[in-house]
Amino acid sequence: MSFAPAHTTVWIELPISDLTAAMAFYAKATGLNLKREQMGPNETAIFQAADFASGVAGHLYEGKPAGDGTGPTVHLATQGKLEDAIGRVTEAGGAVVSPIIEIPAGRFFYATDPDGNSIGLFEAS
Repeated sequence: MSFAPAHTTVWIELPISDLTAAMAFYAKATGLNLKREQMGPNETAIFQAADFASGVAGHLYEGKPAGDGTGPTVHLATQGKLEDAIGRVTEAGGAVVSPIIEIPAGRFFYATDPDGNSIGLFEAS
């Protein structure tokens, strides 16, 4: 196959149990802005991208979270240094489940949100 799009991920959706609480967690943990919006049949909280035409974003929606950290992992850009984000994750009710991991593009750590969804918080080089 020769299909190689510019972005293999085009949108993410994370199921959470309480939209207001999840918005507060993700805003605090990542520094990202979320906008509450009706999208189809669901009320959602959309992660804001600088440019939706060229970037990748996603949303939170009330649904059935994995709950045990075994579902897919969504990696999110994080404001500031990861060392600060580690503190924000725990203060906001999440759990840090790995040390900081260095990769060529930057560094990240694994965590779970209060619903048990697996997330990675990423700091670019």
